Amino acid sequence: MLTLKTRDYGTVEYEESDVLSFPDGLFGFTECKHFIPLCLEEGEDNSILLLQSIEMPEIAFVVINPFVLEPDYAPVLRHEELNYLQVSSENELSFYVICVLHEDYLDNTVNLKCPIILNPTTRTGMQVILSDSPYEFRHRVGDFSALLENK
Repeated sequence: MLTLKTRDYGTVEYEESDVLSFPDGLFGFTECKHFIPLCLEEGEDNSILLLQSIEMPEIAFVVINPFVLEPDYAPVLRHEELNYLQVSSENELSFYVICVLHEDYLDNTVNLKCPIILNPTTRTGMQVILSDSPYEFRHRVGDFSALLENK
C-alpha cells in the first residue's frame, strides 16, 4: 500500500493499480503525469471525481463525466488520438471534463472542448482539444437541462 499526503484529503492510501498515467500531462500541468482518482464523498459513483496529482500533491482537479450533464455529448477523436490510447473507437474510452468551482454550484463551469480521455484497460489517458466541435471551453453547469431535470 502506498500513501500520499494531500491538501484536501490528508493522507490517502492507494495501490499502484489505482494510478492513472498521463504521459504528456494535462494542459498547463505537463509535470503532473500520475493521478489517483478519488471519490468526493464515500459511497458516490464515479461521475464526479477528484484527480489527485501524485507528483504535486497540492494539485487536484474536480472532474465530471460529461454524459451526466449532456447525454448527447459526442466527442470525435482523431485517428492519432485513438492510436495513442490503443483503441479503435471512442466507445472503448471514459471521458471526463474539468470543472471550475464557484460558490453556487450551478455557476460551476466545465470545459467540454478539452476532455480528459482514459483507456480504462491500460489506465492511460490524455487531454485533447476537440477541433471542429460545437463545444466551448466554459459551459455553465446550471445551463444543462439533464442536471436541471434531475434536481
